[in-house]
Amino acid sequence: MSAPSSISRLSSALPFWLSLVLIPLAAIGAVVGGWTVLLLPIYGWIGATLLDAVFGQNHGNNDPSTPEADLYWYRLITLIWFPVQFIVLYALIWYVTRADHLGAAEKIGLFIGMGVISGAVGINYSHELMHQKNRVERWLGDLLLATVIYSHFRTEHLLVHHRYVGTPRDAVSARYNEGFHRAFVRVLRDGPGSAWRAETQLLARAGRKPSHPSNPFWRYAALQAAALGLAAALGGWQGVGLFLLQAFVAIWQLELVNYIEHYGLTRRHLGEGRYEHVLPRHSWNADHKFSNWVLINLQRHSDHHWKPDRRFPLLQTYAAGEAPQLPFGYPAMTALAMIPPLWRRRMNPRVRDWRKQFYPDIEDWSAYNAGANPMPRGS
Repeated sequence: MSAPSSISRLSSALPFWLSLVLIPLAAIGAVVGGWTVLLLPIYGWIGATLLDAVFGQNHGNNDPSTPEADLYWYRLITLIWFPVQFIVLYALIWYVTRADHLGAAEKIGLFIGMGVISGAVGINYSHELMHQKNRVERWLGDLLLATVIYSHFRTEHLLVHHRYVGTPRDAVSARYNEGFHRAFVRVLRDGPGSAWRAETQLLARAGRKPSHPSNPFWRYAALQAAALGLAAALGGWQGVGLFLLQAFVAIWQLELVNYIEHYGLTRRHLGEGRYEHVLPRHSWNADHKFSNWVLINLQRHSDHHWKPDRRFPLLQTYAAGEAPQLPFGYPAMTALAMIPPLWRRRMNPRVRDWRKQFYPDIEDWSAYNAGANPMPRGS
């Protein structure tokens, strides 16, 4: 079989460029005002859910051994996204703080929508970039995180989450029956300290102090200060306020996604602080086509934890016998997560079924929810 042509590779990658649709929506909201400032959240939250129903699901897998050269058009959207987002964010701050036709409510609505861009797309792309070995890509990931004042996420995700997912040591892994809002507060409280400890432990093993220049927290602080400083220079205190609003919305969306990705799923404790290896069963999957295009296959999350450095077009999907499946794509599931009673009604039975399927010997799960480890039957 002959290798796919450049045109074929481009046509296959183009659906993953749908994030660019958000840019003209932001421009329309800024220039026209009124109800159009809601176009971004409508497209990102409601439109994506409806389009998931239209396009259905995709259970196919690309060859994981595909050469890197054949992924150029897929990778390019993640490589160009930082300058795109940077221009849109700071152009909006400059324009909106000088726009007489936009009232306070319209400005707030528009920057909630900007948070959709910097959260659903920007942080997601930074997640893809931070997992790569290429230094340029990792720097682009850092720059994207600085625009939402959440730079520690890189350390927390790479050094803590991937190591301890599905255990009490991972703040991001949502506990069974834990509502999102409670989990959100816990992650905001515990995440930065967890990331700091992970980095300082690495430094200590190398014989270095936390103050050593190689500590990435100094880079994080400098980039975030620059991001805030530019917002102030372009828009004054109003610009800083709008910048922080979009950052909060972006972080809210990130942690909503983190919440639904591992809700109630735990790894078996093997004793002496050891856990079983991370398996596809420890992440919720969604094969909904449209939202996977927009989120660059983030919903194939089981394979991401199985092979963290695998590029997004090569992420594999799994059948229900190997990995648990969400009933809807992430846009619909994150909306559901914001209403804890509805979330529990939909997801708790799925968690219980997952426990029976993969861990029929474990009887008492309450210990895990209290921060300890589940006990096997007969123990």
